[in-house]
Amino acid sequence: MTTGTLPASARGTPAGPGPAPPGGAERADHYERLLGDPDDARNPHGRAALLAADDRCEAPAATEALLARAGLAAEFVPRELGGRLTRPDVLARVLRPLFRRDVALGFGFGITALFGASAVWAAGDDGQRSEVAGRLLRGGAGRVTILHHELAHANAILRDEFSARSAPGGGFVVDGRKDVVINADRADTFVMYARTATAAGPRSHSVLLLDAAELPAGGLRRLPRAATTGMRGSSFSGLAFDGCPVPARALVGETGDGVSLALRTYQVNRCLIPGTVVAGVDSVLRLAVRAATEGRDGGLPARRRHPVLAGVFADLLACDSMAVTGLRALSLLPDDAHLIAAAAKLTVPDLLRENLEELSTVLGSLGHDRGRLYGGFQKLVRDLPVAGLGHAGTAACLAVLVPQLPALARRSWLRTDEPPGRLFLPEAPLPAFDYRRLSVLGGEDVLVASLVGSAERIGALRRAGPAWAALADLAEAFVTEVRALRAQCAALPEAARSALVDPRACTLAERYGLVLAAAACLGVWLGQDGTGSFLDDPAWAVLALSRIGRRLGVPVPELPDGVTATVLGELLARFREGRSFDLYDAPLAG
Repeated sequence: MTTGTLPASARGTPAGPGPAPPGGAERADHYERLLGDPDDARNPHGRAALLAADDRCEAPAATEALLARAGLAAEFVPRELGGRLTRPDVLARVLRPLFRRDVALGFGFGITALFGASAVWAAGDDGQRSEVAGRLLRGGAGRVTILHHELAHANAILRDEFSARSAPGGGFVVDGRKDVVINADRADTFVMYARTATAAGPRSHSVLLLDAAELPAGGLRRLPRAATTGMRGSSFSGLAFDGCPVPARALVGETGDGVSLALRTYQVNRCLIPGTVVAGVDSVLRLAVRAATEGRDGGLPARRRHPVLAGVFADLLACDSMAVTGLRALSLLPDDAHLIAAAAKLTVPDLLRENLEELSTVLGSLGHDRGRLYGGFQKLVRDLPVAGLGHAGTAACLAVLVPQLPALARRSWLRTDEPPGRLFLPEAPLPAFDYRRLSVLGGEDVLVASLVGSAERIGALRRAGPAWAALADLAEAFVTEVRALRAQCAALPEAARSALVDPRACTLAERYGLVLAAAACLGVWLGQDGTGSFLDDPAWAVLALSRIGRRLGVPVPELPDGVTATVLGELLARFREGRSFDLYDAPLAG
């Protein structure tokens, strides 16, 4: 650890960590410093301690206590209710220090609370909103959890669901069980998606806000813990409701609002998951750079490692571009954000999994090490699939995208106006976010519109040099792919059910997600014009789009001389100077 000491709170002294500063960047740095150097064996919140807790299948109690004293739960409560939540992109940035160290910590003592509370923020009455805000602010992030219905996750392991029938004297009677619920053993507030209609359809489910302390004896049973391969430090267990009466005031919104609320609020979740998990892959890339450079003259990896390390770094920036763009769209373009959100959750996890496979070739035998320095790799490999199950999975994202592809092809692509440029500027101001403004129907495809405009502007820069010319070729190749997608998607059946069972439609949705990732990269790169930063250099965008293009099978130009070296040079500089590998290039503890 470069400072030579640990913060007082990390040493376990009674002093609290103090209030978090007001700005998002400052709060992210606050949590980063609070958690300390992850590589220091003496740090009770470092990698060794977190890995040991995972081996014991226990939550890292000392770290959770530290975060509770720091008031982490306030990050999930809207500012007007006494918390710090103003924008999803700021929240993702603030949570990255947790996810950089342990994905299970980020979920188990982090964003799961927001996933539960979000329906209340979107549709709860004043009393419900105040009640949930107070519980989070007083009790911490582990006190609120979510009980999904099937549409929310589309994962077979979690398909049990709850039903709520009207009670003769008012209110509801709840039945059903789920065997895998995060934080079911310690939460005292449940946000339940329960079936309230016998027939399937958009009004089949409702949302109930349940206080465990108010439920009658025998109405709720807490079931044993369920073993999971990954996120072993998070507690997954079950809940069973047996003819449990709940009062009418438990209803959030109106009867039948459940599906609509899920579709609205899960937009945030779908962007937050990739927007935070990138920090976990950041840590694994750091391990790979250490393995590739340790003991080598000049701290340079072997030449055969250059393409892998530089390529994964470029992919990480591409994933972050897509995630941050989606998160910012929630505040700036709430009518259009649902498309970007579903595409980001469909696309980014797959790219990150591919990156882990590539990094395993650099780590070699160290990738199987379970010790303090390299054990984080195997942990993340175990954790990522469970993190993907934690919310809307691939099938649910396809269920959002596929029915809309024919309409987008016919009325939006190559016709829609471009979005504001600040959509792609991570540091630019945005309007305050409000769950109640999110839409789930219609909207325009602003990222495809941005791609077309970006290609035109980059084409004018072709003569600036080989890298600019390559980027212009890549941008035009993606516009050509949009034209091909438009023709193929316009030919899909109009009926949503028919489209969902058509394997062509799923393939087209996956290609569409990669196109949007390319559009986000170009938007971020163009937004850096004149900053003189690394992100202003076309090298990273050329490499990122080349890799996306190869996945799509579109024509990809030869990489110009110096592109890989430029990206690798930035990666090594950030590694040596202790800076993050994401868009924010933030200083790290240690």
